[in-house]
Amino acid sequence: MINIKKTDTHFIFEVQGMHKQWAFKSELSIPKEHVKNAYQDKEILKGWKGWRGPGTSVPFLLSAGTFHKNDNKIFWDVAHIENCIIVDLQDEEYQQLIIEVENPNEAIILLTNKLL
Repeated sequence: MINIKKTDTHFIFEVQGMHKQWAFKSELSIPKEHVKNAYQDKEILKGWKGWRGPGTSVPFLLSAGTFHKNDNKIFWDVAHIENCIIVDLQDEEYQQLIIEVENPNEAIILLTNKLL
């Protein structure tokens, strides 16, 4: 699971608990202006996630770490898809973050500054 904090200039995505070891990351710091959108779309979660590296994938249980798909680098940290959001990025190492958060609606509002 990911905890999101907002500073004056950045969003800090903190990887929680054992997910740090599975994802091979403990934190991502993204400038606010590099976050293009945040939303939920369960269709994106279906099927092949891409080539893993480095990361962990246990089918139907957990996807965590870096995945490469269609010339995109995507960071995954998902165990429960009902709490998953997709964050589109620009000018970053990753093109997308596909992450599990405690409250998807609150996370989307925080990241996009839009009420749902």
